[in-house]
Amino acid sequence: FCRLVFSVKKNMGFSWAASAALVLIASSYQGASLAPTVSYSSFNRALIANGSSGSRRGQAALMAPSPVFSSYLSSLNNSSPSPVAPSFSQASSTGEAAGQDGEALFEPLLKGIKRDYAARLPMYISDITDGLNTQCLAAVAFLFFACLAPAIGFGALFGTVTNGAIGTMEMVCSTAACGMIYALTSAQPLTIIGSTGPVLAFVATLVKLAKKFDLPFLPLYTWTGLWTSGILFVSAITSGSNAVKYLTRFTDEIFSTLISFIFVTEAISDIAGSFGNLILPKALLTLVCAVVTFTTATILKGVRNTPYFSKSVRKNLSNFAPTIGVVSASLIARWARLAHGTEMAGLKVLTMPGSLATTSGRPWLVPLLTLPVWARWAAIVPALMAFVLLFLDQNITVRLVNSPSYKMKKGRREGNVLDGMNADLLVISLLTGITSLFGIPWLVAATVRSISHVRALGNVDAT
Repeated sequence: FCRLVFSVKKNMGFSWAASAALVLIASSYQGASLAPTVSYSSFNRALIANGSSGSRRGQAALMAPSPVFSSYLSSLNNSSPSPVAPSFSQASSTGEAAGQDGEALFEPLLKGIKRDYAARLPMYISDITDGLNTQCLAAVAFLFFACLAPAIGFGALFGTVTNGAIGTMEMVCSTAACGMIYALTSAQPLTIIGSTGPVLAFVATLVKLAKKFDLPFLPLYTWTGLWTSGILFVSAITSGSNAVKYLTRFTDEIFSTLISFIFVTEAISDIAGSFGNLILPKALLTLVCAVVTFTTATILKGVRNTPYFSKSVRKNLSNFAPTIGVVSASLIARWARLAHGTEMAGLKVLTMPGSLATTSGRPWLVPLLTLPVWARWAAIVPALMAFVLLFLDQNITVRLVNSPSYKMKKGRREGNVLDGMNADLLVISLLTGITSLFGIPWLVAATVRSISHVRALGNVDAT
């Protein structure tokens, strides 16, 4: 109710009392609140359609309602919303459907891929030149930490579950090489790929399967990855990603909430666990570094909306906020280590091998023929499961990146969340095959890193 009153006052120039009276009169048509029937944005559009903000013409239009506003008022007498005043969820789904009705579930070979690249390639040069600014530099600095830390962390976890067959070096090499290839060849370059928790869990299950059947793990991993790559390739060339259009906003929100919940709980559990695994000074230093990182980044991010400093200074502080937060906490940890020694204030740091070699010293290429013939064919069974995992993880993340709420215009069809999906899935299928041959981790769209990338490059309107 308050938002509707504010909209009337803002767009029609009435007093607060007159605006409130208008909303109450309109709501009396159905004897109930406006909220269940029409959204704030729809009401706002009806007002704007009847006159500009604060103009006499707009006030006169409201006194003698136009067909748009009359339709809006008449919709209040109906049990279901009219097309003039859809609810927010209806408006969102209608907008997406309007931009996606042209794509069938499956299309002729390569049609979806050609469409994606036809929209992206003409803008390839401008995609590079448009990034030559401080905001892009800030995003690069932020994503350096956001991508490198998970790569090393997941690498250590892969080393644990695979007994050193796949470790930190393999993960870092996969992240670096595949990340650059994907950024240069994908149709939605805002997406960031990396390893994810579900992929790690699947690999751990594959290790157990290899032990159960007394099979070498890396050849089984390679054959599973090759089958998965083939299935993803077939899905890409037949526009299988179009199936994502049947997902709803509820799916997006649940997926986003799940991923966010996992990240937040992992961070809290790591900090809490330090009080049980480390001596008190180290545990307190861990807490201080975490609080400094979060607080510094949050406060500086909000500087954009304050009156302090000049506009350019506020913008740069806001863009570089995460980087400044990480660097500040790192300096505090470094000072504590130098001042009080490693035993009292030496926190665990990320470690990397000293040479470009595999973790276990094995050759980079996996010996495919060491796996029995029957196991090569049987690998299609876990490959089907891996396909479902990678397909959903990739496409739901790209769908979130393509969300109309980000208002991306360049190379995009209005309200369409499928743009770039089929071409991106083609790139993922090829990368999955290549990484399988080298025995390095499969990568897929990483939700948190991708959304952070989009928001770091977005222009925020203070109004």
